[in-house]
Amino acid sequence: MNVAFYIAKRYLVAKKSHNLINIITLISVVGVGVGAFALIVVLSVFNGFEKVITEMVTAVSPDLVIEPKTGKFFKEDAFDVEKLQTIDGVEFAVKVIEDDALFRYNDKQHIGRLKGVSLNYMTTGIFDSLMVSGNFMLENETGSYAVAGAGVGWFLGLNARNPAALLTVYVPKSGDPSNFSFEQAFNYRALPISGIFNSKQEMDETHIIVPIDFASEMLGSQHELTSVELFATESTDIDVLQKSVESATGTGFTVKNTFQQQETLYQIMRSEKWAIFFILTFILILATFNVIGSLTMLIVDKRKDIGILRKLGAAPQLIKKLFLTEGILITLTGGILGLLLGIIVVLVQQYFGVLKLGNETGTFIIDAYPVDLKVSDIIKVFGVVFVIGWLSSVYTVRQIIKRFDKVLE
Repeated sequence: MNVAFYIAKRYLVAKKSHNLINIITLISVVGVGVGAFALIVVLSVFNGFEKVITEMVTAVSPDLVIEPKTGKFFKEDAFDVEKLQTIDGVEFAVKVIEDDALFRYNDKQHIGRLKGVSLNYMTTGIFDSLMVSGNFMLENETGSYAVAGAGVGWFLGLNARNPAALLTVYVPKSGDPSNFSFEQAFNYRALPISGIFNSKQEMDETHIIVPIDFASEMLGSQHELTSVELFATESTDIDVLQKSVESATGTGFTVKNTFQQQETLYQIMRSEKWAIFFILTFILILATFNVIGSLTMLIVDKRKDIGILRKLGAAPQLIKKLFLTEGILITLTGGILGLLLGIIVVLVQQYFGVLKLGNETGTFIIDAYPVDLKVSDIIKVFGVVFVIGWLSSVYTVRQIIKRFDKVLE
């Protein structure tokens, strides 16, 4: 039998001679519990928002994108794009040429990005569930079409159901601007809108997608590309595929996976999560001051018990271990209760969406506050609670027991 644990457990649940010790012990348990509850809930909320944002970003982001290390454009024959299609795991290889442009629709204007893509982009299916109006069609027997982001559509008042209203695209010509009149300074062409999509804000507010031949003509960059987007088959190991593509393209190009394409966004989200984690951990540390107070008063209250145990042959190390165990038990009791309550609350929200976002008007992408419970976060919170409880107990026992040296002799 572990004598120290047995006695510490009895001390935890038994009524003390001074009721104030019971009250402080209860406050300690509640304080640590609230801290653990807040930690697991807030971490799960950040996980939920990160998951939603990631799904939005990856919905229209390629698995890999190939870009030149220097310059904006590169020759189409710089590497064999068709050969990339034959690499194991590559489902589609899409040629892309993209640059700034001015868009005009009726009497409204908007500056954004003109993105020209090869026609196999239509077969990727990534926009099938993102269309809010019309269809994702870039070309048919009648000619070229444009597909616009929802933000651009709002700025320009686009109507995909009115094929007679054309979108005019203006792209500056290269050369000395002083030699141009306004009419001569731009390449411009008009084409109908086939559809409007809703994805991530960055793309919605800037992008118009058109056939690559149309974009190349507008930009005056025949047989040039700005990137090649690769879409992988399901269950493909992206890291392995990335290395294969890097070998095929050579040293003049960078190959970025989804994380690297949105590296700044992911770093911001994770930095915010860790910042909140450390803030709440600091609050949890403050809550353990109650544990220190409770343990200090308990040691003082049990002076007679310490003397009796010592006379019965208990070694000083056993006395210290007893109260160290008591402090850890107080912390873990509150931590586990708070953690369990937090897990229950998160799981209820995750599967039933009890806490709504007030989305009656349909203005939000999701209806309820997103949460995502991860086992790694549970382990982190439990570890933090245990370490804080152990350190505070060690400090308290060492400081207080010194005052009873004569009793322990």
